[in-house]
Amino acid sequence: MRVKNHLIAATVAAGCSMVLGLAPAAGAAAATPKARATPRPPAQMSAVGGARLGRPGVQLGDDAPTLPNGISSLSWMVSDPDTGQVLAADNVHWRLPPASTLKTLFADTVLPRFPATATHKVTNQDLAGMGEGSSLVGVLPGHTYKVSDLWLGVFLRSGNDAVHTLASMNGGVARTVADMQAEAKKLGADDTHVVTPDGYDEPGQVSSAYDLSLFARQGLRNADFARYCSTARAEFPGGPNTKNKPFEIDNTNRLLSGVYGVRPYPGVVGVKNGYTTNAGNTLIVAARRNGHTVMATLMHPENPRSDEVYAEARALLDWGFQADGKAEPVGSLDAAATPGSQVSHPTSADAAQTAAKVSGTGGVGALGWAGIIAAAVVLVAGASAFALRHGRPSGRRRF
Repeated sequence: MRVKNHLIAATVAAGCSMVLGLAPAAGAAAATPKARATPRPPAQMSAVGGARLGRPGVQLGDDAPTLPNGISSLSWMVSDPDTGQVLAADNVHWRLPPASTLKTLFADTVLPRFPATATHKVTNQDLAGMGEGSSLVGVLPGHTYKVSDLWLGVFLRSGNDAVHTLASMNGGVARTVADMQAEAKKLGADDTHVVTPDGYDEPGQVSSAYDLSLFARQGLRNADFARYCSTARAEFPGGPNTKNKPFEIDNTNRLLSGVYGVRPYPGVVGVKNGYTTNAGNTLIVAARRNGHTVMATLMHPENPRSDEVYAEARALLDWGFQADGKAEPVGSLDAAATPGSQVSHPTSADAAQTAAKVSGTGGVGALGWAGIIAAAVVLVAGASAFALRHGRPSGRRRF
């Protein structure tokens, strides 16, 4: 038991080093993180969807219930995707790194182009160019996959390997990025600048809570998108490490799958979560109850608790079901129907500076040191269990 506990402690320490991006140093004392100022939204933001949505701070309509306490996300929005009404908003046009929630735009763009039953034999070139530490579902060169399997890899495991394979089928990463930008423009998502198709951290890659809500709303109109994003568990084709047998994959959206101690949300229908160093945690989640659909979109909670984004989303969804149909809306998701409502945006350089301020000194990000360490323990334990279960190596993930 002594040796076993020592190995567990070493594994946790190594996992913390991976998440923090630090090299372990024998006998080194823990550094005290420097305090950083709370990021502030820009003075000017887009007013697409309504003038109130361009204002900084919380926006509530008449007859709205009291908002839940403790919402620490830098930007968030509660909306009804069926009616397009924005029920409450806070800095919803703040351009921030989106992490893997940007995969909703990728799906809006590419999913309609290939039948679910189509197949593709993966090459090494298909998987070239993925960022270091990318989240992977386990796509292997030389293996043939159905398009439906690749989309399950995108939505459930946030697999950048599945994204790059589909992007390659679409004509390559550069072509797909251009197509995604065109799709964003068509939807009226003017806050979004696409650099990678998978949401991986890159300078200038930004979106907003408003735009991400547009992407999710558009996606939920597609039956295949809705089916993939609402799948809690599925089987994915295996390789040599699984004796070519399929293995189970769980959805990383904990409000859907209920993993790591987060209770599934009643009536949840998806949509997508994300995490990177710069973005912190991001989440779009929709639920349906008594004929009403409510969607909450959150970017970068400042509270360091590892499951904070899910706790805040749960509270905002509960609030949304109380408010939907009763409170006066503060804006609309029908962005294209509000011409002339746009305000000048910050430049890509401004957005990159905001991302750097948000991530904080040393790239620790939204979780803070205590939350990062807690998250590392969970990630290492989960990844190790997954590796033992499926014969795949554990490692750092970016969702």
